[in-house]
Amino acid sequence: MAGKKGIAARGHLRSRSRKQRGGNVRTEVEFPRENPENLADYSDAYLEWMAVRNYTEDTIEGRRYALDAFLVWCRERELVRADSVTLPILESYLRHLHRYRKANGKPLGASSQRGRISAVKDLFRWLCRGHHILYNPASELEMPRPEKRLPEEPLSIAQVETILGQPDLNDPLGVRDRAMLELLYSTGMRRSELTSLELSAVNQERHTAQVRQGKGRKDRVVPVGSRALVWLERYLCEVRPLLVVSANETALFLTSYGEAFNPDVLSRKVSKYIKAAEIGRKGSCHLFRHSCATHMLEGGADTRFIQQLLGHAKLETTQIYTEVSIKQLIDVHARTHPAKLK
Repeated sequence: MAGKKGIAARGHLRSRSRKQRGGNVRTEVEFPRENPENLADYSDAYLEWMAVRNYTEDTIEGRRYALDAFLVWCRERELVRADSVTLPILESYLRHLHRYRKANGKPLGASSQRGRISAVKDLFRWLCRGHHILYNPASELEMPRPEKRLPEEPLSIAQVETILGQPDLNDPLGVRDRAMLELLYSTGMRRSELTSLELSAVNQERHTAQVRQGKGRKDRVVPVGSRALVWLERYLCEVRPLLVVSANETALFLTSYGEAFNPDVLSRKVSKYIKAAEIGRKGSCHLFRHSCATHMLEGGADTRFIQQLLGHAKLETTQIYTEVSIKQLIDVHARTHPAKLK
């Protein structure tokens, strides 16, 4: 879409259902729930316990997905009751995950295997603590060793600028997209954090944005660069009024349907601009987050401030970026290695 034609076409687009607009639809799996001692019933109760304890929806859905896979495996072996699961059975499940192949023929990654086993271990720990079973068969189950992988190489500053220049600024939606890209790069926000921003989140006088209920349900305030604020102001003045359907809508960034973005939709949009830039890179929102952190580190920022900006719970998570950013190592190597050119 472009210009007035794009704005006019939105009436038709808004008539489509949410399913037609895109997004994943979760397939429900049915398991025997004949008595409260069945694994499936305990799994339901465990997930409900997580909800009561204020775990995030993403965390609960991740556990549900992992436990459903375990329940399918158990059902195929006629393992229905929780007290019928033993350590050798769980070790057999661990071997199954190691041998498992996805639809594309590739194995599960070590992190995926660890995620599925972790959910099972947590379920049985909960069962034992609640005295639903006499002992925890997963207490001695060893997790697969984690892979130590460095994050993907960040974008160069020139590559970032090329991507930022891709949106069509003659189209109001292009102005909106430029503002979103600028904010992603300026703040290093996660995609879900950007799509959850409300109008009141940005304080232009203080050059800050308030991230509410980020990962781990934590709030934080992040600085916003002056260039990002300029594009944000243009979006708010010129574009958002064209997209608003309901006066009660508080989301900062609106789709052509006048509603808040779905994170998956944002990812597809950012991926499209990265591809259009023809820089030989693939990626999406997280690539901007990674590049923001790396460029600040290379500019001399302390890792503790990067940790605060990104909302990392542990400094060790932020320090991964120091292993990727080797600019200083390259400079030292060039100055000190005896094999350098004279």
